[in-house]
Amino acid sequence: MKSVPTLDQLRRYAICRTLFKPTTLMRAIGRLGFVQMDPIRAPARAQDLTLRHRVRDYRAGDLEARYPRLALEEDFFVNYGILPRATQALLHPRVARREWSAPRWAEAEAVLDFVRERGVAHPREVDAAFAHGRTRNWFGGNSRASTELLDGMHYRGLLRVARRESGVRTYAAQDAHRRESPGPDETDDILDGLVDLIVAKYAPLPAAGLGRLVSMITGSATPQWRERRNDVLRRARSRLPQASVDGTLWFWPEGEHPAARRFSGDAVLDDDLRLLAPFDPLVWDRERFERFWAWGYRFEAYTPAAKRVRGYYALPMLWRGQVIGWANVATACGRLQVQTGFVAGRAPRDAAFRPALDEECSRMSAFLGL
Repeated sequence: MKSVPTLDQLRRYAICRTLFKPTTLMRAIGRLGFVQMDPIRAPARAQDLTLRHRVRDYRAGDLEARYPRLALEEDFFVNYGILPRATQALLHPRVARREWSAPRWAEAEAVLDFVRERGVAHPREVDAAFAHGRTRNWFGGNSRASTELLDGMHYRGLLRVARRESGVRTYAAQDAHRRESPGPDETDDILDGLVDLIVAKYAPLPAAGLGRLVSMITGSATPQWRERRNDVLRRARSRLPQASVDGTLWFWPEGEHPAARRFSGDAVLDDDLRLLAPFDPLVWDRERFERFWAWGYRFEAYTPAAKRVRGYYALPMLWRGQVIGWANVATACGRLQVQTGFVAGRAPRDAAFRPALDEECSRMSAFLGL
């Protein structure tokens, strides 16, 4: 019987398995399984900030530029993001929880014919052709109705994102990648596989985190199977390796163990300092983050400026196996501007810290093309 891991071993395991040796873009996304996307650029978009640690010679915007030539798809999984085409196909045919009216479906069919005829369509072309007007979006602001219609068609698998133009999604018909609805047994296998994929990305997961992810998979990624949530979670809790550590039940992928020698070396204690994206796999589960590093990280981009504690887009600072603080990074006149903060209230006194921070700033500058 393998030993029960310590919290320190769980933390080292989380770092070692996600900060793997940089590889190609496609292999990195395949290993991550899914990369969350976000439109805020401060100093770069979240997907670029996540990939720069895991892809050789990665530069901001590489994903967007290379996407049309790769077997990747933008879609909604546990969040909106990018994932391998073979995985994305498993989420469909997706049935949205809110059914469209007959007039709305008629609009969708007309737009689909328009997109098929053009091959690839920009939202402004659809709006110009159909003049759908404006509506209220999810965030309470005003959006063109055609944009929301395109979003809904994309979510339902009628359209796919063909490419982006200045960050704006352009669409093509999804016909070539659509599949038939799976049978009950195949559905169980698909859902278990999706859970395994996301556990592999965020391992080790506390029990609450596993429950949240299963709810997100069955609630938003595959709402057509939301009634299976409890069965999916029950199977995951029974088949995944697990251990109770400091009163919390933790889960990780089959065939691995946090106390294994390959996860307990000194690689995470080197002098490389890394500024992580707010949605990086090491940061995403806020409960796990707080258990690992004994302080709470909060994403404050949508917090009123006067109430922010760490900044608009604070990047957690990982050094020698610990997240010791954060940095807010911006550019001005072609130069990098970095403001740091530390959990201890001051920077480490270790002589190796300042060179490590300078090296990370140099890598960030190259990544941004400064």
